[in-house]
Amino acid sequence: MLTGLNRIAEKAKIHPKQRELIHLINETTLKEVHRKQEKRKATGIDRVTKEEYEINIEENIKDLIERMKKLQYRPQAVRRVYIPKAGSDKMRPLGIPAYEDKLIQGVMAEILEEIYEPKFYRNSYGFRRNKSCHEAIKAVKEIVEKTNIGYIVDADIESFFDNVDHKWMMTFLKHEIMDKKFLRYIGRFLRMGIMEYGKKIESDKGTPQGGIISPILANVYLHYVQDDWFEREYKKKCKGEAYLIRYADDSVAMFEKKEEAERYYEELKERMRKFGLKIQEEKSKIIKFGKYALKEKETFDFLGFTHKGVRTKQGKYKLLRLTSKKKQKSKKEAVKKWLKENMHEKTADLIKKINQKLIGHYRYYGIAGNRKRMDEFRNYIIEELKRVLNRRSQKANMTWERYKKIIRYNPIVSVKIYYQTV
Repeated sequence: MLTGLNRIAEKAKIHPKQRELIHLINETTLKEVHRKQEKRKATGIDRVTKEEYEINIEENIKDLIERMKKLQYRPQAVRRVYIPKAGSDKMRPLGIPAYEDKLIQGVMAEILEEIYEPKFYRNSYGFRRNKSCHEAIKAVKEIVEKTNIGYIVDADIESFFDNVDHKWMMTFLKHEIMDKKFLRYIGRFLRMGIMEYGKKIESDKGTPQGGIISPILANVYLHYVQDDWFEREYKKKCKGEAYLIRYADDSVAMFEKKEEAERYYEELKERMRKFGLKIQEEKSKIIKFGKYALKEKETFDFLGFTHKGVRTKQGKYKLLRLTSKKKQKSKKEAVKKWLKENMHEKTADLIKKINQKLIGHYRYYGIAGNRKRMDEFRNYIIEELKRVLNRRSQKANMTWERYKKIIRYNPIVSVKIYYQTV
């Protein structure tokens, strides 16, 4: 599998277009993607699990390849279910593709990654191998602290994944791919539709909900719509410094000159509109920010962190990153709900699961300078746990002394900073 995909990557460096790709969706690559699928996962409308598909894996894969060769394979609609939205009473939609669709999309996603990875810009971080949100956050920090930027454009794209224009998506893919069968199957996945409460909803825009192929398609789309336009056109018109950092559909643009920040925002709105997207103006803003704008006391949020400029005791300008109040609130509400739902578990088991959640929280938000917000979150959990344990007792006699004994024998993990240099 790797040999074939690596060959595609090498060809992509010297050949402008990829002509033969469909043959890479074969027995070897499909089995490899099958192996990577998690067990006991929710099923699509086919109701097929990994374990069931594996019983006759050889026959199933051969039959799948044969149908693909004859262009007889058609993706099934994505089964849509609704799950609780963290920190809210609302429900959020979750798409679950059919099992064979997962396999084909898995191979296609790897092929597309091999083609586009060498072409994507360094300022793009989301859904890319060996790229992380913490690297994107670090990149913003380095630009703000080390350059002369004075203005931030924080522009939010409204429902990006639901509004990707299919015609433009196919046009962008044709810049690098000439394999008509491969493109035809991508088109079919884009139009696969959604099955909700037994009724099929047709898809005329957006990326496949819950699809393995969706992240790479989203990156391809924004590569042409935003990144390439910024680097090759807009940035060249700027007399001052200009930078863009993008993580999936979340981006921060940084400028030295006010007029160039304002012009970027207006041109970005037009650019997005041209390709079927819309900037959510009530959630977007231009602020004066940087080492020369400390008096403004402005902040902006990016990837769950509030970014705030401060001056150290030594007089050095520094960018502080704190868990955003919005995220902190939603995390608290989510853990409160979870404790209520699991309050009757054994105390030791309950605290063990709480610790797993806290470690996950620390691994994301554990950036130097954010200890106070993380301590606040941990203390909230400690107080909520006491309240829940108190509710379990009809006598409601959970004193702090008794509670301290419980957590002495079942310690709640302390805050840990994982990223000192991010």
